[in-house]
Amino acid sequence: MPSDTDIRAYCQHADAADQLPDLLATLHNIDSAYLEWRRILATGMSRRQQKSVKLEAEARNLRIYSTQVVPGLLQTAEYAEGLFRRHIEFYRVPDDLDSAVAKRMERQRVLYQRDHRFHFVMGEQSLYTTVGNDGVMRGQLDRLASMIGMPRITLGIVPATAEALIVSTSFVMFDNNMVMVEGTAAELTITQPRELAIYGRAFDTLAKQAVTADKARALIMSAIDLRRGAE
Repeated sequence: MPSDTDIRAYCQHADAADQLPDLLATLHNIDSAYLEWRRILATGMSRRQQKSVKLEAEARNLRIYSTQVVPGLLQTAEYAEGLFRRHIEFYRVPDDLDSAVAKRMERQRVLYQRDHRFHFVMGEQSLYTTVGNDGVMRGQLDRLASMIGMPRITLGIVPATAEALIVSTSFVMFDNNMVMVEGTAAELTITQPRELAIYGRAFDTLAKQAVTADKARALIMSAIDLRRGAE
């Protein structure tokens, strides 16, 4: 494993000073850049939620993009329970459902800290992907509608008919320092400045496509009406 000094000397020798920030970020993050879910969730779901509590408390500006489900910071307890239940089954990890839900609800306290800013962008599919049942979904959608207009929170929804300007998985940006991407088999932690810039550009592109305020509320109400019609 090279040291910081080794990397600096190599870049100087190769006349590649522009590569130094990315190489140092890779070196410092190499052990946690790619972590399989089976390792992260070896003791259950709650431990990973505790990690999020810390990361979200330390960041001041969070940008969250979600393609298929409602982001964790905006979930109701019933919605979180439905998601966690399926994750526990799929990844075959210890069942700590109640503590995992409690910890996810604890995470949401950060939404009310005055020194934080949150920008959520969701694909419209997130309003329709069923978690739990129609009752759970109605409660979750009501919760989303109530978040519109809250201080320090921006909620945008990318309409299903929007052009595919960027195709991306879900990700979270913590200030301009780190991006976390949830893959199917593993979680990726990205700190390289060049890659952070790409994710920042992707988020800005999606945010410009998203509707907010009354237009976002209208999309949410349409999804609620569909659930009511299913009764």
